Parts: sequence; C-alpha cells; structure tokens
Amino acid sequence: MHPIASSPLPLKRRWLRAAGTTAWLMVALVVIVAGQRFAGKALAQTPFRDTTSANKAAGNIPAYTALQEGRVDDAATLLRSTLAANPSDGYAHQLLCRVFYAQEMADQAIQQCELAVSSPAPSGEQASDDQLWLGRAYGMKARHAGPIAGFGLARKVQACFARAVDLNPANVAALNDLGEYDVEAPFVVGGGNDKAQALAAHVMPRFPGAAHLLLGRIAEDSDDAKTAEYEFKQEVATLKTPEAWIDLAQFYRAHKQTDEAVAAIKSAVAADRTHGPALVDAASILTEVHREPELAERCLRDYLASNAKSDAAPAFKVHLRLSKLLTARGDTMGASRELDMAAALAPNFARLTSAKRAARGQG
Repeated sequence: MHPIASSPLPLKRRWLRAAGTTAWLMVALVVIVAGQRFAGKALAQTPFRDTTSANKAAGNIPAYTALQEGRVDDAATLLRSTLAANPSDGYAHQLLCRVFYAQEMADQAIQQCELAVSSPAPSGEQASDDQLWLGRAYGMKARHAGPIAGFGLARKVQACFARAVDLNPANVAALNDLGEYDVEAPFVVGGGNDKAQALAAHVMPRFPGAAHLLLGRIAEDSDDAKTAEYEFKQEVATLKTPEAWIDLAQFYRAHKQTDEAVAAIKSAVAADRTHGPALVDAASILTEVHREPELAERCLRDYLASNAKSDAAPAFKVHLRLSKLLTARGDTMGASRELDMAAALAPNFARLTSAKRAARGQG
C-alpha cells in the first residue's frame, strides 16, 4: 500500500466486538498492531520510506540493500559487524530490528529497536522511524501475550506510534499505523473512532488520499459499507496508485463482492510500474477468493524479479507463498525450488522450516 495506506488482513470487526473487551483487545493486537493486518495482506507490512540516507552512507548501505532483497542472514551478519565496531549506531540497530521483525522474531526485534531508540539519532526523521518500528515490534509480541501482558503491550504500541508522529508529523507510515490503531483498539488502551476521526481531519489537507483511507476504515468499523466504499474510491481517485486499488479490492473481498475485487486487482496490476509489494497483496487476495491463479503466480514472480523488493514484503516469504501456489496446482518440483530459494535467504525462518518438513512428508 502507499506510505500511509498500507500494511500488513481485512478484518471482520463485528465479531471482534462480540467477543468481549479482553478477547477483542487480544485479537485486535494480533491483527492490527503486529503489522499483520487484513486477510489479503499476510506478507506486506506498511511500505517504509527510509529517510536516513546520511546514516546509510556512513556504512549501512550493503546491509540495507540485503534487507530489501530479503537476504536477512546476510543483512544480520553485516549489521553485527557494524555494531561490533560502533555499538551506538542507532540506524544499524533499527535495521537489525527489521531483520528480526521480517522473520517474526519479536523479542529480538524489540531488543534491537529499544537500542535504536536509546541511541543518539541524527535527525527527527530517524528517531521517528525508530519509534515506529519499536511499536510494530511490541505489537508482534502481543500476538503471543496473555491478557495482562497484552494490555501493557498495547499501551506501549500506542505510545510509540504517537511519539513517532510527534517526532516527525510528515511520517506518513507512522500516521497510518496510529490511525489503524485508533480504529481497532478500544478506548481503554488509547484507541477510539473519535481519535481516528480527529486524525483523519488533521491529515486531510496534506495527505488527502491517506485521510480517505482512514475514513474508509472508520466507516467499515461502524458497519457503514456505503460510506466505506465511497471513501476507498476517493482514495483511488486521489492517488491513482496500485496500493489504493488494493485497498478498494480488500473492501470488496471483505464484503464478498468477488467480481468487483478481481476488477480492482486488475486495475492495481495495470497501474503498477515498478512491480512492488502491491503485487504481493494482489496475489494474496486472488488466492483467498480462489480466482485467477495464473495472475496470482505472475504477480509474485514479477515482484521477485523486480528491483522494487523491500522488507514490506520479504522475498523469502514471497517464495514460500509461491511454493504453496505451485503445490496447489501439482507442480511439486517447482514448489520445492521455491522453498530452496526461500531457505537460501532466510534459513532460520521458523515457518519455512515447517514448510520444508511438510513438503518432505515429515510434517
């Protein structure tokens, strides 16, 4: 999705509320705060505009490049070497946090992001980004926390997102995550649609597409499908990006309007010029609605062959998803090749290890 619009699976919010406050909070933390939001977006997190070019020039460019290409082991090796020489390199800690985050290693990600936050940052932009990633790491940990720990983690997530916005009001990724949190989290942990409405009004003059997205989320949460569809269409009209089309497709998928969802996906693919993470979202939705598997496969292959890969959709996870698509159509050799390519990038990724065992008949 676009910088303020993304991440991340469409929520079925009505049953969340029926589950009671504690259960609702835990599910909301699982789906929203952890950066794994919205059912068609299991891979892609919020696209991240890196603002720390000066720090990268100081020696982190190779590690950053490795992370964007999905070579997380290579990135980790480079970053540990950097930090051995300069333990106070905050940007290296942030990148290492993102390496662990991509592999769903919450505790390690939190440790590195906390070190990034405590390190002297060269600018408000990097300090803001450090807070954003720390909030996401806390959210990831919340997926496996009990009610008491989850409550405390929710407060930490909200505080990090709010601090990220305070440090850099133009950090649209942080604005997006804060808005999503406001919509999904109950008042008791700092959320609420009134706060989301105020944020949307604040964002509208400078980032109207993002504001329409947030207003669409608010309308969905209020079971106002007509207004939600209007807002998502306004986002498309304002931005004209593949990510905006994906947001509209997600809305249609959630409301079981499959033909409309597929049409929006095709518009997203047509609008895509770089073959970026939006293609991963497109493939996810097509797979979920059991339509056009050939297009879904092409989207994943185009992304993997592009120069627009990023840790918004880690390449090793995309190889894993492609392996599942190939398995479903009976191409076991192709599926095995994709697993091998994923393993070469992220040999310690737990879900990949399980997939390889299952492919060998050991799972």
